[in-house]
Amino acid sequence: MDADDGLTARRATRLFGAAGLPEDLSLRFTALPPSEVADADDRRARLAGLVSDEIAPRLAALAPVLPVLHPSDVDVAELATLVLGRDDLRAAAFVSGLRDAGIPVDLLFTELLEPAAQRLGALWDSDEIDFIDVTLGVGRLQALLSVFNLTHDLAASPDRRTVLMFTLPGEQHGLGIGMVERFLEAGGWSVASERELPLQPLIGRVEEQWFAVAGLTLTDPANLPRAAAAIAAMKANSRNRALGVMVGGPLFNGNEELARRIGAHGTATSAPAAVLLAQRLLDRAIAADRTGAAA
Repeated sequence: MDADDGLTARRATRLFGAAGLPEDLSLRFTALPPSEVADADDRRARLAGLVSDEIAPRLAALAPVLPVLHPSDVDVAELATLVLGRDDLRAAAFVSGLRDAGIPVDLLFTELLEPAAQRLGALWDSDEIDFIDVTLGVGRLQALLSVFNLTHDLAASPDRRTVLMFTLPGEQHGLGIGMVERFLEAGGWSVASERELPLQPLIGRVEEQWFAVAGLTLTDPANLPRAAAAIAAMKANSRNRALGVMVGGPLFNGNEELARRIGAHGTATSAPAAVLLAQRLLDRAIAADRTGAAA
């Protein structure tokens, strides 16, 4: 064994310990004929290839897989309590602590902020808090979301906080869509309402005015194909190339898969949660403007 081969063996020993290399790899180091290792550059290249192709993947396979952390029900209840209080910094610090502990921002929305908004709605339904309390709490959740999505510097612009709420012709619409609109307006949104508007005038609305979000309430399963066609046409013709679409109504009942199947970006199970979803879609539109991306 020449000096270079001895150096290689010592490096391998440091990687794998005193037991040395696994047998199949050890042969690769010691049995190379001299004709194949004519110079040091060739040996270094072969060693680099061996490390890249065989040793590194084996080491990666041995690395522990860390579990993904999730907010707990206790965390949701705590955040709901904090946003009902007057200390905004405590709520921000609480969410920051969970993020710094390793919970991804996307999970903070779906498993913390949105459930907290739903909890506020449930407290309002049971008369434990009043409308002012719940709207203030949802407003604080909106602010937290925009801060953690790094869009808080633009999200408050009045011409950005616009939503078009609509239903399809022939659809029954009850109090649900009106309640969502009420909460959106209380949360600082400019809401345009269109009931049973045909497709072409609907397309004209999003061509003429920049909307951050379009919200559809749907009750009849037979209208799912028409809803998908309307959503696709609105996205294709919208002045906002990153138009966010949210859907609601008993037909969805939190069924994200069904919402995405017809082209929507999400669904909410309560009016307060719909406000938070609208904020998330606004943040998405702002991020798309910054990068030049489309929906």
